[in-house]
Amino acid sequence: MGTTGMIRKALSGFYYVLTGEGALLECKAKGIFRKEGRSPLVGDRVLVENGVVAEIFPRKNEILRPPAANLDLAVLVVSAIQPAPNALILDKLIAVCESKRIEPVLVFTKGDLADSGAIQAVYRGAGFRVFTSVPGQTDYSGLLSCLCGRLSIFIGNSGVGKSTLMNALIPGIGLETGAVSDKLGRGRHTTRHVEIYELPNGGLVADSPGFSTVELDKYGRIRKEELADCFREFGEYTGSCRFPDCSHRVEKGCGVLAALAEGKISHSRHESYCAMYEDAMQTPDWEWKEEKQR
Repeated sequence: MGTTGMIRKALSGFYYVLTGEGALLECKAKGIFRKEGRSPLVGDRVLVENGVVAEIFPRKNEILRPPAANLDLAVLVVSAIQPAPNALILDKLIAVCESKRIEPVLVFTKGDLADSGAIQAVYRGAGFRVFTSVPGQTDYSGLLSCLCGRLSIFIGNSGVGKSTLMNALIPGIGLETGAVSDKLGRGRHTTRHVEIYELPNGGLVADSPGFSTVELDKYGRIRKEELADCFREFGEYTGSCRFPDCSHRVEKGCGVLAALAEGKISHSRHESYCAMYEDAMQTPDWEWKEEKQR
């Protein structure tokens, strides 16, 4: 017989499993996983036998960049400035979360340096929970309440302030933070692995390495036929489209385009949808097959 637990950290081929009894076990993974083309992920429920992860229990979801499983929420950390918000990148991340049934929550940082009110309004209007973070000034009770009792992961560009936010939410963890390069407009990757931490109110949050724009596709791709379902504000209007296979881009009688014209859907969100739809159309079949096999 073995013992069960959750992988709290993965580093250099070792997995750190917290058992129900509160013991933290350092383990290697069973060799068969590599032959099967899979590996344990942070957030996995696993069976440990003789210091080895012997079984991975079924997952409700997974993401491979950053590698994590069984997530309830994704806290998308967005900087008001340095680096400036990029709506397309944010919308791609949100869509991937929606496709995997992970609730996106947005936190805008560096509110003391720039006003992000306009872009925040876009996402509140689309139905997302949005928070602002200014270390030393912000009351984080609303965000902590949102994270309570759930497994969440913090995701964002390098330099947006994920580690600074984590340090504010969990006093004493002392995560390394880094400044943004004035020349490159992006930050250093101060977090180099995924690790789960406990919040004061009992929630679990995973910090993850920051990403660059070129790495974004590693988070996942979405077929064009499934894309509209990943833009939650479209849902109220897709049923009124004239054509059942409407792409919601150019068709006459499109309910989404009518809502767009009436200001019920933001232009920036629809532009992101169109860009992602075009990208999906140009993705060759072999890439979709690879995506399915992941």
